[in-house]
Amino acid sequence: MPTSLPDPAPRIGLLSVIIPLYNEAATIGRVLDAVYAAPLPPGVAREVVVIDDGSADGSADVVAAYAAARPALGVRLLRHAHNQGKGAALHTGIAAATGEYIVVQDADLEYDPADYAKLLQPVFKANADVVYGSRFVGGEPHRILFFWHSIGNKLLTFLSNAFNDLNLTDMETGAKLFRRELLQGLVLREKRFGFEPEVTAKMARVPGVRIYEVGVGYYGRTYAEGKKINWRDGLWALWCIARYGLFR
Repeated sequence: MPTSLPDPAPRIGLLSVIIPLYNEAATIGRVLDAVYAAPLPPGVAREVVVIDDGSADGSADVVAAYAAARPALGVRLLRHAHNQGKGAALHTGIAAATGEYIVVQDADLEYDPADYAKLLQPVFKANADVVYGSRFVGGEPHRILFFWHSIGNKLLTFLSNAFNDLNLTDMETGAKLFRRELLQGLVLREKRFGFEPEVTAKMARVPGVRIYEVGVGYYGRTYAEGKKINWRDGLWALWCIARYGLFR
């Protein structure tokens, strides 16, 4: 039987990089350097939107100084008056983005912006709408850390897949790329780390959505190095998987 070819690759003139920021003064400058150094396909420019979520360590001042010293880059800094959570910062960044696609970039150096080209590959080859960067497939570097975190991640991914009829290997990844118009069309409610299961469930229900996954590197941190997610966030993620998977 003849196979159908994917739709023609979309025209991407601008990639929006949104960076939720909370108390990462020690790393945000290096993250911005890496974002601007990341290779992109020919013809693709980048806009960078940093959302400071009420940091108390001067993170916003670091970004403001970085932007002032490099005005040609056009770094956009948005501020929350008080801490609301990673999901809330992402909501602000999503609303402000103007590129054809949006990529999420954490401010803690756990994910490498050099992987943007990998995330974009399914867009150009198969007109993907959503691309997840998995820490558990491919041959990229992956720092070895917490056993129980890995078990929890696999459990959350398994349950998310079961509720949403997907076969992802890493639902909780912080490296995600979305077609902007689809992401902005979702009504997102979760203000903390529940963003991951919520956006997965709601994207999975978009008619005809094309979701892909590629392997990316992962340079994880310990709690002593500043890691913030904890077991309470894992329990809330379980609730979010059930909530957004069952009650539609």
